[in-house]
Amino acid sequence: MEGGGVERGTLEVATALVQRGHRSIVISGGGRMVSALKAIGSEHITWPIGQKSLLNLPLALRLRRLLKHQHVDILHARSRMPAWIAWLAWRGMNKNRRPHFITTAHGQYSVNFYSSVMTRGERVIAVSHTIKHYLINHYPRLDAQKIQVIYRGIDSQAFPYDYQASNQWLHHWYAQYPQLLDSTVITLPGRLTRLKGHEDFIELMVRLKLQGINVYGLVVGDTGAQYTKYADEIMQLAQKKGLDNIIFTGYRNDVREIYTVSNVVLSLSSKPESFGRTVLEALSLGIPVIGYDHGGVGEVLSAVFPEGRVAINDLDGLTHKVRQFIDSKATVTPLAHGNHPFPLKKMLDDTLNLYESMAQ
Repeated sequence: MEGGGVERGTLEVATALVQRGHRSIVISGGGRMVSALKAIGSEHITWPIGQKSLLNLPLALRLRRLLKHQHVDILHARSRMPAWIAWLAWRGMNKNRRPHFITTAHGQYSVNFYSSVMTRGERVIAVSHTIKHYLINHYPRLDAQKIQVIYRGIDSQAFPYDYQASNQWLHHWYAQYPQLLDSTVITLPGRLTRLKGHEDFIELMVRLKLQGINVYGLVVGDTGAQYTKYADEIMQLAQKKGLDNIIFTGYRNDVREIYTVSNVVLSLSSKPESFGRTVLEALSLGIPVIGYDHGGVGEVLSAVFPEGRVAINDLDGLTHKVRQFIDSKATVTPLAHGNHPFPLKKMLDDTLNLYESMAQ
């Protein structure tokens, strides 16, 4: 529960469960989001359930006892190693007394036996049609009728159109990054992993610099222990290219405010994203987004901001569109009152309706 889309979704579903009078228990390896989880009334159990090790498989016995003693109705696995432990625990229980088992496929996992566990739920949630088609194409034994598409969603009240960061936040921000004051800023949000398009971002910044376009680039994302080596590589690449106008902020919990001081937000993942939450968050605030037109990002842009689409790996097209957006000061039509395909309320309603229908 350190951060990220899967973790955020877990917190959101737990909140909705508690608000509607249900009991929520989350099992994870812990992290910075646990305090928020407890604050909304959910319970948390800290187990090393996400560690990819055969030594963790005995956790299935502990989980089976927990499911029995706590009279759990729904067992929902949201990533692969926890799903294996959950499935092993669930499979060994009395069929008439065990909870119902649900999995959520959040990404285009590598196609192998290890990943197949995400297809073993009694119902399988796919977070976009991209993921549904991926599952159908690569797991022919999976009954397509078991799959339910439930898009991730955002709360438009949490990301209101034309939101302005507070004067206090702006003061601290520009005290930390004075070079950004009155500057054009392009932001790439997301964890520092090899698939998020940082190399393309650096190449974009090189091209803009050669064309005399004065911009700053922000890379906003976790550079924690598991990403340190890659983060060092990317920073060294930027330095090697002579780019002194790229800032690596590391993990931030104020991404909403950072969006508001950005002129353009980018999504450049080389592998199709399962959804594209950051794209929708920025657009909800009224910040233009340019993203590679594939996967969930392509679905979101096609639905609410088609002019932001660029063919994957088309650096010429990307550079041209960024220049176009900067020169024309591109604007975004308000996603009025959540009137778009991806409101958080619909995601929560659909998820809890599935829980309740299975429990009944």
